[in-house]
Amino acid sequence: MDTGPLNDILFILLMFFLMISTLANPNVIKMSVPRAKSDTKQKQSVVVSVDKDRNFYVGSKKIVADSLEPALRKFINEGDSIKPAVVINADSVAQWGEIVRVMKIARKLGATTSATVTGNE
Repeated sequence: MDTGPLNDILFILLMFFLMISTLANPNVIKMSVPRAKSDTKQKQSVVVSVDKDRNFYVGSKKIVADSLEPALRKFINEGDSIKPAVVINADSVAQWGEIVRVMKIARKLGATTSATVTGNE
């Protein structure tokens, strides 16, 4: 008895079930996931941008240079044990004094800082 055509049918069925199994929803199985007893916080980052015209942005909101510290204080709680990182995005022609000023304010509030410089090259 020749089993060649049977092998072809079995191969096609195997491919069909493999393709259908990848489309199945993996969230069908109900599982008991462990939960933390206390509220856990993740470190967040605050983005401060400085453009070539000495404009400051906290996130996407434009702020006046004199209100930079109160704007950052909203994101950095002094009594909080987990401090966010302040990421400073600066234009390549921005003055370094302004970038250092943002760093000093962030360090004064207890946050870590990092600066990136972008330019039109």
